[in-house]
Parts: sequence; structure tokens; C-alpha cells
Amino acid sequence: MKVAIIGLGYVGLPLALLLKKKRIDVIGIDIDKKKNELINQQISPIKGIILYEKIESTDDFNKINDRDVIVVCVPTPINEENKPDFNPLINSAKEISKYFKENALIVIESTVSPGACEEIVKPILGKRKYLLAHCPERIDPGNRKFNVENIPRVVGGVDKESLDKAYSFYKLIIDAEITKLSSLKAAEATKIMENSFRDINIAFMNEMAKSFDKLGIDILEVIKGASTKPFAFLPHYPGCGVGGHCIAVDPYYLIERAREDGFNHKFLLLAREINNSMPKYTVSKLLRGLREINKKIEDVKITVLGLAYKANIDDIRESPALKIIEELKKINANFIAYDPYLLERSDAKKLDEALSSDVLIIATSHNEFLNIYDRLKNIKLIIDGRNCLDKEKIPKNIIYKGIGR
Repeated sequence: MKVAIIGLGYVGLPLALLLKKKRIDVIGIDIDKKKNELINQQISPIKGIILYEKIESTDDFNKINDRDVIVVCVPTPINEENKPDFNPLINSAKEISKYFKENALIVIESTVSPGACEEIVKPILGKRKYLLAHCPERIDPGNRKFNVENIPRVVGGVDKESLDKAYSFYKLIIDAEITKLSSLKAAEATKIMENSFRDINIAFMNEMAKSFDKLGIDILEVIKGASTKPFAFLPHYPGCGVGGHCIAVDPYYLIERAREDGFNHKFLLLAREINNSMPKYTVSKLLRGLREINKKIEDVKITVLGLAYKANIDDIRESPALKIIEELKKINANFIAYDPYLLERSDAKKLDEALSSDVLIIATSHNEFLNIYDRLKNIKLIIDGRNCLDKEKIPKNIIYKGIGR
């Protein structure tokens, strides 16, 4: 078996490494020449991913002409109007259509809206004989328990032959359950539902946090209490916003696709509205805190701790921290940013330098930020956008405000 991976990012690169581990002939195709150069030197372009195997990487799509399986892992982002941007997928499909060999299995792992494989990809690939399947990626950057090799997957095919071939391929490389679904649309909708479920539940907690801020209730205590119920409650947590390339993006793919067919997803739109409001809400808590310490925004220096969208990784896609920074700029705040995983984008280069400000806004719960209690000598106000600090350990002379705390 010979395999090509199209797109060597957070999804494609770990998959290519897994294929190498399974001793399968694999090449990577990526339009980023600099990325290809690094990978060919066995240098990972992504922090946290170790190239323990050498992978051939190129931007030459002609290299797929002898491949039995072609797996597409290109990004599927949204534009400034929150509309799906299928250009990376369309461009990849156009290149694949020129070079794939007869009877090749083409698998789309990129997250797409229901119907995209048949309505967008299939017409581009043309009338030559091929198999087409969708196996939505399930990558959770920084998760040490679940990775590309042991996360269960679902797969759908354009026909039974495509489904069976895709099932056999993933069964060969993944040490977890592979579930066959009846159609491409069902597989496409599965990924959207998974992430919309999380987005809605986080939005619920964010709305509860805003309510509890008014009522003087600590939401973490309430979640702890509710979690003692052994059924029907699944804990989710509030925060300064939702980031990453899945939860903050995928619901829009279903929202837009359903709208084209005359259905309005009120629930998904409301969840997106609530979660998108959280960076601004976090800054509003900053302003309330400043009034409590009798300071104006121009009188204090602020540090934003964390730029990545989640803890202990360097991924800034859709990061709430960047939106918090935009809000700070609007009010002419004097601020710096620090992220130990993104020093090239940080104003401060060490944590002690970052902690020399008057105010902290914690936007990412990196491990480095979790035990700073004895290093807060200059701090007068903390806005904990991730509720990651123990407020009982905060020195009494410091005003502490979490999200719903």
C-alpha cells in the first residue's frame, strides 16, 4: 500500500507519522515550501510534534500518481463573515484530479459541512474510477491520553466499495473502534455535531457564569456539586472565550449549509453569539476591577498571560487571547503579552517580567501560570479568564475575579 497525505498540519503530520510507524509507504504533499524543507530535514514545523521518522514532503502533486490511498487533511476555515471557506479543499481536489491513479481511495479528513464531499469534491474529481470516503479527523492538540492512533473513528463512503475500503484502511492503522456509517453525509455531520455539542454546553456555562457573577455564586463550586449526580450531567466550564480550529469554527459549517436549505439554526447561532461575547466580557470585568482599586485604565500596566487557545500548546487559531488584546486596544490600555510557547509573539520573554505589571489577565491556563501565588508582589488585580487559580491562595491585598467567580 502506498499513501499520500495532502496537508501536513496538526492533522496530516501526525497521521503521516503513524503510517510510518506502521511501516506503510507514505509521502506528504503541502503547498508550504518552507514547511516541506523542515520536514525533509526531520525538523517538525509544529511544536509538540516530534518527527521520530523521516517523511518525504513535497509540493509536487504529481507524486500522488502511484498512490493507492490519498488522504486530504487541509484546513477548512471560515472567513470574516463566518462563512465556510472551501478554497483549500477545492484547490486540493483540483490537483488530485490531475494525477490520481485509477481505483485510488480518496479520503477527506478535513471537517466539512454535510454534502460537501458529494457536492464539492466529487464533481471536481471527474468521471475516472476512484473510491471516495470521509473520515472526519479527531485530533486534540496537547491531549496525552488520546492521539491519532487510539481515538475511535467514524467513516462514510460514496458507495459500499468505498466504505469497505476506507474501513479496512483505518482498521489497519488505528488501534481503536472504527464505526461504519450509512453515508458520506452522516459522517460529515458527525464531526459537526460533536463540536457543536461542546460549543452549546460551553455557551450554557458562560451564560450561567454571567448570571452567577451577578448573584455572587462561584460557578466552579456549583459545577462540582452538580457533578456528584451520577447521570444526566456532563461538566463543561466557562472561560474567556472559545478558540481552536474546531469548536469555534465547525458550527458555522452546519449553520450555513442548513440555511441554504431553508433551516435556521437558532440554538447554534446563540451559542456562537454567547461564546464570541466572552473576550469582551472579560475586559468588562477588568474595568469593574479597576474601579474597585480606584484606578483608571491609563494608570495601570496590564499583562495578558497566554496567547494560545488552550493550555500547553502553541496554537493560536481563533484564540480568545487575541480578541482580548483587540478589546484592550480599543480602550487604549497599556499592556504586554507573554506566552512561554509563543515567545516570538510575546512582549515579555520571562514570567517574572510578565508579572511585573499591575494587572494580570489570564487567557490561557498554561502549567507555568498555575503556581504563581508567591510571585505576585506587584499585582493589584487578577482577571482569571480560565478560572485556573485557587482564589483562596491569592494574597488578600489582590482583587481576584474569575469568570463566574
